[in-house]
Amino acid sequence: MKILHVKFLGALLVLIISALGGTVNAQVGATSVDPTSGGDRQFEVDTVFSAHPIREDDKMYQIGVWRRIDLREKFNHPLYGTGDTKQNGIVNSIYKAVVEENALEVFADEEFKEPLSIADFQTNFWIAANGDSIFVKNIYYLDFKEDFLFDKHHSQVKFDIKYLHLVMPSQTNSNAGQKTIAYIRYKDFYEYFKNHPEAKWINFSNTSKDLSYSQAFDLRLFRSVVRKYSNADDALIADMVDPNNATPELQAFLDGLKFEYDLLEFENSLWEW
Repeated sequence: MKILHVKFLGALLVLIISALGGTVNAQVGATSVDPTSGGDRQFEVDTVFSAHPIREDDKMYQIGVWRRIDLREKFNHPLYGTGDTKQNGIVNSIYKAVVEENALEVFADEEFKEPLSIADFQTNFWIAANGDSIFVKNIYYLDFKEDFLFDKHHSQVKFDIKYLHLVMPSQTNSNAGQKTIAYIRYKDFYEYFKNHPEAKWINFSNTSKDLSYSQAFDLRLFRSVVRKYSNADDALIADMVDPNNATPELQAFLDGLKFEYDLLEFENSLWEW
């Protein structure tokens, strides 16, 4: 009876406030599921680069990781495209999104302070250091930067991709060193390609189950190597190899692989206690 009495008084109070012209508002605070929700607290989230924003307050651990996808590898062929020209691959799809539709903003630097014109992007894309024209299939590196983090709100390890880096390999660039073609915000890439079914990760075993690039990246359907991780010198893994090492490229690959296993060990150790 006391409970019913309290509920009755509560309902009566609401009716009285309404009769006097007052309002009763319910506020719901932001959560990691919907970090942009309104509420009496404001949470800092990355709404510029991240396709799946995570509240900064929920990041218990975070480290930056720079990776490279080599499209020539067998595991990455669904992104590389078909045939000799690779016209239906991810690189040419990005090119068309930038040049033909002007749908993706491109930049010359990873700080995103130097926007590229479409003309400059085309020059970077098609012309090697010696002035020769190149083919789409010869742009087979796709680099990206992401944050490896632990979301304490959901007790999950997550990969928060920040941007893509389109690179011309040194061999393609007349052996003059690799060349930056452009940087693209990952959120822009993700939002554009999730609605363009003609640009797709190709399932060669079952073409009825092709996926959008957005889905493929969500599912991590690629193989990549770590080229750099957050460090005091801001150095590539290759630059941290002992200069006297007889096989520096192999050692850099092995060091990157060790870093990958260290991340796995970190994730496994989270649940040991």
